[in-house]
Amino acid sequence: MLIDENTRVLVQGITGHQGRSHTRAMLDYGTRIVAGVTPGRGGETVEGVPVYDTVARAVEDRGPFDISILFVPAPHVRDACTEALDAGVLRAVVVAEHVPLHDELRLVHIFRRRGGLLLGPNCPGLASPGKSKVGIMPNHIFRPPGSSGGVGVVSRSGTLTYEIVYALSLRGIGQTTVIGVGGDRVCGTTMTEAARLLMEDGETRGLVMVGEIGGRAEEETALLAERYDKPVAAYIAGRTAPPEKRMGHAGALIGEGGSAGDKISFLRDHGITVASRPGEVADITASLLGL
Repeated sequence: MLIDENTRVLVQGITGHQGRSHTRAMLDYGTRIVAGVTPGRGGETVEGVPVYDTVARAVEDRGPFDISILFVPAPHVRDACTEALDAGVLRAVVVAEHVPLHDELRLVHIFRRRGGLLLGPNCPGLASPGKSKVGIMPNHIFRPPGSSGGVGVVSRSGTLTYEIVYALSLRGIGQTTVIGVGGDRVCGTTMTEAARLLMEDGETRGLVMVGEIGGRAEEETALLAERYDKPVAAYIAGRTAPPEKRMGHAGALIGEGGSAGDKISFLRDHGITVASRPGEVADITASLLGL
């Protein structure tokens, strides 16, 4: 839906340890990585991928890119994203956590103004199983959708995404698109926006939502789901989290509302089946799909 085997990918920060490692994994999955960028390292190669000093130089030499994935330190994310946008790369995946809040706010504004799409910060990326992967999710967890379609997955948590997607695959349930929106207070693409894309995709038969405490993203997504005739299975992490204590993600803070119990009750009241444990999600999804 968002990416496929023809998607032309740019890797910013390709020469660092994480950039090299995940470039190799993405190439192994079949991702079409056309070029990488690291200032001062132009002329080198990483896993056979040519490296350039700037995004503009990469575009000039290799042509336009559909999406960029950034493996750059948090303080440099804003400049790196802006550089990509200025060179015409309108989609970006930001893996780094601890990006300054005001930088996140500014980036969301810029991407929306220019009609782009930003995933993250602090996200594992996205995958179109059997076609392409732009991110850090493990290669082996996915299963392509069958001829009758599959489910879409949208998640605020990286590691829970891996666990639940792998369980779906073992249960024989393929995925159309897996989207990790990130766990920060400010996300370039919200859970609701990502869910809308999946709900409107003709190949996607249902939705799996992986949420957590804090914010109103899951409640807003539940309201959106009522407009569509597709089943939704969900899991909400943080049942035992104490109030007023941030749990891992910057967005996972229970303040006024936002507790796991509140979210679970809201989702169930709006027709969404909520699992008590991550391991239940695959069986619930199979039941909802009549498998």
